[in-house]
Amino acid sequence: MIRQATIADASRIAEILIFSKRMNYRTIFRNDTVSFGEMQVYPLAKRYIDSPQELDGIWVYDDEFVKGMIHISENQILELYVDFFFENQGIGSALIQFAIEQKHCDFLWVLEKNTKAIRFYQRHGFVITEEKQYEEGTTEYIVKMKR
Repeated sequence: MIRQATIADASRIAEILIFSKRMNYRTIFRNDTVSFGEMQVYPLAKRYIDSPQELDGIWVYDDEFVKGMIHISENQILELYVDFFFENQGIGSALIQFAIEQKHCDFLWVLEKNTKAIRFYQRHGFVITEEKQYEEGTTEYIVKMKR
């Protein structure tokens, strides 16, 4: 079931975000200081608990426990992550279909070098546009994808 995130989900969401970002971005950014120093589960979970409004727009895939999450703002997908242990089980597809059909999302930004994510979004009808810009604070590009 896909449902709105609550404070009770804070640690699970933080865990999914931190570990997914480490797994997917470490080879792109090659910055262990950020990956293992700045990015920590506890501070992110505490931020959600202390500021529950930050959970607005975050939806979780809950099948006995939270296995994936999607962050939506208006018609944009900001983040979509599935716990590594539950990848390739249709969870990401369910989350993106929810965003498209229920929340009318039609665009997102993705790291240009994140080819796995780009292929996933392409399978769900998104195409790379000509728009690209630097990911804030880095020398890596993000590209805009639209439906």
